[in-house]
Amino acid sequence: MNIKIEPYTKERIEDVLAFERNLRKEEDFWGWEIDAAYKEAVRNSFENPLFRASVSYIAYVDGCVVGRIDSCLIPSHFDGSVKAYLDWICVLKSSRHMGVAQALMTHLRKELKEQYHVDTLIGLIAGNPEAQHFYRSLSNALIRDEGIWIDL
Repeated sequence: MNIKIEPYTKERIEDVLAFERNLRKEEDFWGWEIDAAYKEAVRNSFENPLFRASVSYIAYVDGCVVGRIDSCLIPSHFDGSVKAYLDWICVLKSSRHMGVAQALMTHLRKELKEQYHVDTLIGLIAGNPEAQHFYRSLSNALIRDEGIWIDL
């Protein structure tokens, strides 16, 4: 399988929307619809300066998006460092266990370190067994602390 990793840019929104539709065909439990409001929010995010800290990549196989990874930079005055938060990684069910998630993660880690001088990527681990297995397989990663979701 030839996996090509590309930045998620405004020009690639339609490719990602096709991925989102395919994702729902293969697994229908995502909890949000690909409706006009969703599309508008995604398009607007590429114009909003708040999203400059977003770092996202998509994985193509045979010209179609089969996976994506989304993160954001976390600069902090605490110690003058920049960390990153892993917001989401997902691969079509039909493309799992073929190295797509590993390729996305490897690319993200490399870009965060080289382009943004990030030394730590922080993520919350989904509770499903596939996600647990994936995160536990990552090199140079340690599962520690606890995560908390605080609604505002």
